[in-house]
Amino acid sequence: MAKRSVARQAVRSLIWLVVIFALLVGGNALAVFGSAGSWVPKLALDLQGGTQIILEPRLAEGQSVSEEQLNQAVSIIRQRVDSSGVAEAEVTTQGGENIVVGIPGEPDQATLERIRSSAKLEFRPVLITGAASTEPVEPVEVPEVDDQERVEPTSASDLAWITPEIDAEYQSINCFELDTSGANVADPTLPLVTCSQDGFERFILGPVEVGGESIADASSGLVPGPNGAPTNEWGVFIEFDAEGTTGFRQVTERLITLPGVQNQFAIVLDGRVISAPRTLAAITDGNPQISGSFTQESAAVLADQLKFGALPIGFQVQSSETISATLGVSQLQSGLIAGLIGLILVVIYSLFQYRLLGLVTVFSLSTAFILSYFVITYLSNAQGYRLSLAGVAGLIVAIGITADSFIVFFERIRDELRDGRMLESAIQAAWKRAFRTILASDAVSFIAAVTLYLLAVGNVRGFAFTLGVTTIVDLIIVALFTHPLMQLLGRTKFFASGHPLSGLDPQALGAVYRGRARFREPVAVDKTARERSRGEAKRRQTIAERKAAEAEAADRGAGRLK
Repeated sequence: MAKRSVARQAVRSLIWLVVIFALLVGGNALAVFGSAGSWVPKLALDLQGGTQIILEPRLAEGQSVSEEQLNQAVSIIRQRVDSSGVAEAEVTTQGGENIVVGIPGEPDQATLERIRSSAKLEFRPVLITGAASTEPVEPVEVPEVDDQERVEPTSASDLAWITPEIDAEYQSINCFELDTSGANVADPTLPLVTCSQDGFERFILGPVEVGGESIADASSGLVPGPNGAPTNEWGVFIEFDAEGTTGFRQVTERLITLPGVQNQFAIVLDGRVISAPRTLAAITDGNPQISGSFTQESAAVLADQLKFGALPIGFQVQSSETISATLGVSQLQSGLIAGLIGLILVVIYSLFQYRLLGLVTVFSLSTAFILSYFVITYLSNAQGYRLSLAGVAGLIVAIGITADSFIVFFERIRDELRDGRMLESAIQAAWKRAFRTILASDAVSFIAAVTLYLLAVGNVRGFAFTLGVTTIVDLIIVALFTHPLMQLLGRTKFFASGHPLSGLDPQALGAVYRGRARFREPVAVDKTARERSRGEAKRRQTIAERKAAEAEAADRGAGRLK
């Protein structure tokens, strides 16, 4: 009954492994036939090639970009790209002022918008607004005004901000050429002349009262109607931090007392007004919403931009070109050759050290490779993961980690055989001890992989990711394939009899117990091992051997009585 129970347990473990494979194959099949999935993993920039975008800063006259601003922009752009589902992108600086973004494959328009938009959000009070001219406007001559006649504004909504120069700029603004006028790099402490996003309205806005840096979080969704039910209009929902909440409350409390267009509060993104709603009540909870001509995609893009922060400066695309992966392909070939050589050496060592037992290592490594392949492919289809050259290095390192687990298990089996156990009993006892060692070893590898993934950037994270995945795969293979396979092999005559080619020959291993109630004289075996071997010998005695031993013990006892 015990043997049947062990066999059933082994079969159940193998069935669970088959279920895992079936789920992965099914998930990949759904991605392939239901969307733009593939049976092969997507490759990263260094292996597939892709698009390289060079961004140059938009600076006002006399303005320069600092290293701190560039580093901050690199961090924000990297977060934006990652949030779009593009993995293994490269974001670096160039020449002390430009930013180079490398994206695997061909990016879509939404991803490009995430990259190049500064997402500089400002809340400014409206001073004057009107319809924009559809015809080219001639510059207006600015009348000279004595500085003594100028009145100092008392608030951001004060019409005293509208100087003759500002009014002349307003009268002659061309909304179709606004992007080249420097509106997105305007001084936040001064009024701004700008246009709406669609170019049909023009504005004079007061200085910035609440900036985008006060945003704690942002999300997109359908705007609720008056009765609380969602409408068909998409919007962005903002959550301010404590400072932003206080500032926004003070501004809205002032605006509700003002007449006409001064009651409006313009929401300015990258120098253009995306919405200028009327202020009907003071917003005291710090949770305003932005509505306008958003689609689901554009609302999500803006929410991501605001959530990760505005770029400290605006950028424009200097160049965009397709890059090849010739160097990466040659490096991949070299890496695969190195991995193949390592695998062959592991197989040769296993067969030399463990004889035909080494075939278990070969089958286990093959199964681990197939499982890792399907996991990587599924993550590529479902999460947009891309396999980089560093990721391939992580897969190659996993060969040693997986082989090490098998060696720990096999050596424990041999130790139990040396102590006089039968093979089936040795496998069960060895598994209990070996699995604790394997679990501790893999836990250390997994913690190292997670730490490296969280602290590193770029390609190093690809190495850490595949190392973590293959560490989990190692545990699955050892528990659901190698152990049950050994349980089944332990019942075969070839391995159970200790054939010299099995790698589990008790005589070759120097086992204490020889069988048939015979012992090898232990030279360097401690008392505990000797007692364990004696107990194993008693359990394996036949009825005749047991009766003979009892008769011999009785004769020795009778001899002592005489």
